[in-house]
Amino acid sequence: MSTSSVNADTALIGASTPAHILKSILAALNQGKVSEVADQFDDHFTFKDHALDLEFTDKERLIEFFRKSREFFRDSAVEVDSTFACGDHAIAVWKLTATQTESYGSQHYRFPIVVEGSTIISVKNGRVIRWSDYYDQITSRRIGLASSFKDGIEY
Repeated sequence: MSTSSVNADTALIGASTPAHILKSILAALNQGKVSEVADQFDDHFTFKDHALDLEFTDKERLIEFFRKSREFFRDSAVEVDSTFACGDHAIAVWKLTATQTESYGSQHYRFPIVVEGSTIISVKNGRVIRWSDYYDQITSRRIGLASSFKDGIEY
């Protein structure tokens, strides 16, 4: 698959193959449609962000995580480089771009973020039952996001 941006035209409705489900979810996340994304997860699922060492099994906490991520990085976007599928599993290799703004006294500085990573999902009956994200935590500058959830980690 050639490099392509995950775009708004990818519909969640009718997403049947694991690769299509994965690309559809990433497109919806780019648009901030977190409730629609959560609807694509089975009632019994595991979402694991390995870089941040966070795990969620509750949809409300997952929605909160996605929303908080958008608050921290309003301009974040994921561009899918390639996807692979095998049976009920799909893998997306992607690049995330965003900007982090930090204040030092009265000065505000914007730091560009570019991080490559991958997502692996497992699907059962057209719904995500397992989601795993892998990327470099330091490069992603998402430790502040992680600290918002450390007390509420579910196992």
